[in-house]
Amino acid sequence: MKPIVRTLILLAASLGLAGCHSRDKDLVDTPRRFPGVTLQDVTFYSAALQQNATYRVYLPANVSGAGKLPVVYVLHGGGGDFRDWSNYSDVGQYATRGLIVVMPEGAFSYWVNSSWVNSSLAPAYRYGDFLVTDLPADVERRFPAAGDRNHRAIVGTSMGGFGAVVYGLKRPDLFAFAGALSPAIEVTSRGFSWVRFGQSERFRKIFGPKGSDARRASDPFVLVKTADPAQTPYLYITAGENEPLRESIERFVERLKRREFAYEFHTKPGGHDWGEWNAQVPGCFERLLSKIR
Repeated sequence: MKPIVRTLILLAASLGLAGCHSRDKDLVDTPRRFPGVTLQDVTFYSAALQQNATYRVYLPANVSGAGKLPVVYVLHGGGGDFRDWSNYSDVGQYATRGLIVVMPEGAFSYWVNSSWVNSSLAPAYRYGDFLVTDLPADVERRFPAAGDRNHRAIVGTSMGGFGAVVYGLKRPDLFAFAGALSPAIEVTSRGFSWVRFGQSERFRKIFGPKGSDARRASDPFVLVKTADPAQTPYLYITAGENEPLRESIERFVERLKRREFAYEFHTKPGGHDWGEWNAQVPGCFERLLSKIR
């Protein structure tokens, strides 16, 4: 490859990295409110990201004397941010049942450490370390959130569903339940495309080159081969009947079935959107509450 071509590609990837952080911050923020539930936004310094990070929390209004409460980390999808779950779903209602709901900002990271974190073209981009280390530490310092595996869950949509599955398989010591609504389960298998050059470079920046050890380390289809079904958290996976990712999701579910993981899989009419996800939330959270209390 000619030096000038390589330079242009690296520059484009670097700009794409910066773009992962950007979103129209003028969008109207209209979080849903619930009687007996407090909503709070928190900003703190993340050592993993080397910058301030933000998350939103729903928690019971009266936590005095309640002791440590179970907590669920709820992950947004690609192109979204920490406000999505509160603006587009009724997930906050579960705080009335003694659950702390934490909604972190994950940019367009797929919730993993970028393979380019050591590149001179990239800032610190360790969203995996942020999610499993910095965030829980801050949540448990500020709120009466349980810090043990048996009282922790992780749930996500699309990109966030990918993250929930990855950490359910890679870090079974952290969570008793992992819920994935329309997870982008096959994202690590997507190859390079000139038509989608920006997306291809973004995925290369996040996961490493296709076929690399870095990419395999975040591939659910690879992780499911070696994860211990007896230690893996309970997996709750959903897909819309018109879901564009349904084939890959069902293929992954077949792997779970073959190796006898504890899981359930549900489909409902709908596609890859909040209409479908909101239809799946009640079943997901009822099962979640039965597993972490």
